[in-house]
Amino acid sequence: MKTIKTTLLITILSLAFSANYSAKNHPSSTTSSDSVNILVEMSLFWEYQKNKDYESAEGHGWKVIENLKTEFLKYKPFKKMEEVIWHLRENKAQTNEEKQEYTEKCLRLYEKALNYDEVDKGYFLVRKAYVLETWNNSSVEEVVEAYETAFETDPEIDPFYKDRLGILYSQNATDENGWKLKALDLYSALTEKEPENSVWISRIDGLAENLDELVEIRKIAWDLDKTNLEKAYVYSETCIKAQMFEKALEPLEFLVEKNPDVINYWRKLANAYQKLERNDDAIKAYKTLINLEPNNRENYLNLAIIYQRLGQLSVSRSYLQKAGDATSEPWDLPIFYEAQLYEQAARNCGFEFIDKCVYQLAVDTYKKAASLNGPQSGAARDRIAALANSVPQPEDYFFRNIKSGTSIKIEGNCYGWINRSIIVP
Repeated sequence: MKTIKTTLLITILSLAFSANYSAKNHPSSTTSSDSVNILVEMSLFWEYQKNKDYESAEGHGWKVIENLKTEFLKYKPFKKMEEVIWHLRENKAQTNEEKQEYTEKCLRLYEKALNYDEVDKGYFLVRKAYVLETWNNSSVEEVVEAYETAFETDPEIDPFYKDRLGILYSQNATDENGWKLKALDLYSALTEKEPENSVWISRIDGLAENLDELVEIRKIAWDLDKTNLEKAYVYSETCIKAQMFEKALEPLEFLVEKNPDVINYWRKLANAYQKLERNDDAIKAYKTLINLEPNNRENYLNLAIIYQRLGQLSVSRSYLQKAGDATSEPWDLPIFYEAQLYEQAARNCGFEFIDKCVYQLAVDTYKKAASLNGPQSGAARDRIAALANSVPQPEDYFFRNIKSGTSIKIEGNCYGWINRSIIVP
C-alpha cells in the first residue's frame, strides 16, 4: 500500500506540474469551467480503479466523465467507471434505496457513454437494456425497445443478451404485439449461427403450446425466408414429427430441388410419399435413392412394399431379392415379405389344389425366415400356424396319387410369375 501511495503521489505531482504548464499555454486543454484538472483526476481515478479501491475511485471517476475530452476515449473511461459502479452496487449498497441510487448512476453513465463513444455504442446500449430489465423494474415495453435498439446498432452483440430479449418476447407475447413471431425469428437466426447449441432449438419448441402450433410457427418462419434451407428443413422435420406428411412435402421438395445429391432429404421425401400412398412419386424417389446409395437395402425393401401394395407381386419379389443381396448379413425381413406375396397371391385366386400348393410355398418361405431367428421369427411362426388348414392335406396328395418327395411346380393363370416348386412332405 505504501508503494502504491508513493507511486500515486509522484504521478499526481508530475501530472499537476505538466497540467499547470499546459494550462498557462493552453487553458482549455486540461481544465473545465469549474477549474477541474482533468489530468490529475484521471490519474487518481486510474490508480484507484486499477487497485480495486472502488470507493475512492468513484468521485474522481465522475469528475473525469463529466469533464471528458474525446482524446481520452482510447483509455476506455466509461468501461472502467462501469466496473466501479457495478462493484459498489453489488458490494456496498445495502438497502433498496442505495441500490436504486447506483442503478440511476449506471444509467446516467451509459447516457454519457452513448454521447461520446461511437465505437462501443452497441455495448453500452445492450448494457443499458440489461440494467433496465434486471435492476430498474422498467416496463417490458421499455426494456424490449432498449434491447431492439442495441441489436439494430450492433447485430454481433453477445447471444446472452439476445436470449434475454427472446425470453421477454416469448413470456409477454400476445396476438396484438406479434412478439411470438419475433422470438421465433430471433432463435431461428441463433440456430443458424450456432447449430450445435441445443438451447436455441429448445427455446423454439417452448414457443408453441402444442405440436400443431409449432408446425404453424415454423411454417411462418420459412414463409418469411423462403430461400432458407435450414428453416425449410426444420419445418419439414416438425411436420414429420406431427405426422403431417402432406405439409412436409413442400419443404422437402424444395430441399431436394436445391440439393439433389443430399441423401437425407430424398429419404425423408420418399418416406412422406409412401406414407401418403403417392406411389408413383415414392417409386421415383426410392429409385433416386438407389442411384445415390446402391448398397442401402432399405431402399429396395421399401420399393418392394410399394409394388406389393400395387399388386405387382413379381416386381415386388425382384426388389425383395435385391434387398437381400444388398446385405452381407442374414436378413429375415425380405424373406418374410416374400412369403406374404405368395400368401396374397393364393388368397386372391381361389382354393383349388394348386392354390393350396401356393399356400404351402408361403409356409415353406415363412419357415426359412423363422430359421434365421431374427426379429420376424415369431411373426413367421404365427403365420405358419395360421395357414395350417390352407396347405394341402395328406388326402389331397393321396387322391391325386402324388407321393412324398415329389416336386410340384407352381403354375396357372394366377401364378405364372412365381416359377417355384414345392416338395411333397
